[in-house]
Amino acid sequence: MKLLFWRRRRVPVLRLHGALAARLGPLNIEAYGRLIDAAFDAAGKRGTVVLDIDSPGGSPVQSDLIAARIRRRADENHARVIAVIAETGASGGYWLACAGDDIVAHPMSVVGSIGVVGGGFGFDRALDRLGVQRRLYTAGANKARLDPFSPERKDDLVFVRALMADLHTRFKDWVRTRRGARLKGAEAEVFDGSFMLGDRALVLGLIDRFGDLDAVVREIGGERGKAQVFRPRRRGLLSRLPGMAVEAVLNSLEARSGPRL
Repeated sequence: MKLLFWRRRRVPVLRLHGALAARLGPLNIEAYGRLIDAAFDAAGKRGTVVLDIDSPGGSPVQSDLIAARIRRRADENHARVIAVIAETGASGGYWLACAGDDIVAHPMSVVGSIGVVGGGFGFDRALDRLGVQRRLYTAGANKARLDPFSPERKDDLVFVRALMADLHTRFKDWVRTRRGARLKGAEAEVFDGSFMLGDRALVLGLIDRFGDLDAVVREIGGERGKAQVFRPRRRGLLSRLPGMAVEAVLNSLEARSGPRL
């Protein structure tokens, strides 16, 4: 029994680091679904799970799937969730943070960016200069919408802006649902897509207090508390080098694709 007295209390910490994307590798529900379940199993009924967040955002779908899974498990276990933002909890990263019952950040953490961004390139003029003729065949008036090798159409701009506005509305509704009366700033400032430092986020009610992961683990587990980290298994460096090169290219392509948080 004396040995049990001296055992360190383990605090489940779910490590959510990286960009949110559906493909294998980054932060997505396929990689983290079972880890979320395992973290809440470790916490037990009415326990506490800590979210260690460092993400600049990405896919709105993956943001919602991961956050929804966290909230389902928390409700099933009557568990408390504390989100801790390290360097960055912006856009989709802030969406994840809102899955927490409380949000903790450093005064210099990058927080917020509650908005949607999208874009691409137009190559139609370049094709003209090169003397290349574009041949595109479709069934459906808008099947080739936003084709980068065709001139941009006004209807396409209207469509994209409406799509992004719908995504922005969902993002704002999620933040309002989770933060409620704790939001203190004017909506024009809170939801304009800007990112900010943690000290400003505290004033606007986007976070609850300052702190870091170590302090939160000790708050839950006592002075001898120890983080029990749940994260995807990492491969060795040599086996990861080819994938790292491919990932850099995919990240660049994704940054130029459809709407993202």
